[in-house]
Amino acid sequence: QQQLVESGGGLVQPGGSLRLSCAGSGFFLDNYDVGWFRQAPGKEREGISLMKSVDGSTAYTDSVKGRFTISRDNAKNTFYLQMNSVKPEDTAVYYCVADSHLKLDMDTPLYDYWGQGIQVTVSP
Repeated sequence: QQQLVESGGGLVQPGGSLRLSCAGSGFFLDNYDVGWFRQAPGKEREGISLMKSVDGSTAYTDSVKGRFTISRDNAKNTFYLQMNSVKPEDTAVYYCVADSHLKLDMDTPLYDYWGQGIQVTVSP
């Protein structure tokens, strides 16, 4: 079965760090753009970070720039979201996604692969 499997979520204190992982299962991530979306309570899902497969370039939404870093390890068929200096407003369900042409400002179920979603809660 081809799917993305997320791990690493949980409870973290404000100012702390957390790393989310997303592993490809049943297929190879090498030729896909990869990224992260999140949905906070009562809000629409938003794209927060992506990495292009063609050149490794990255993009971030303004609210996470300088705090979050996306990376990938093709040898492990996994990509990551390193979250530093987290804030209570980062509390959300985080989804990893892979597609041939990802866009941060486009949220669509038509992307090739979506993770199941993982909860991140930032609280004292």
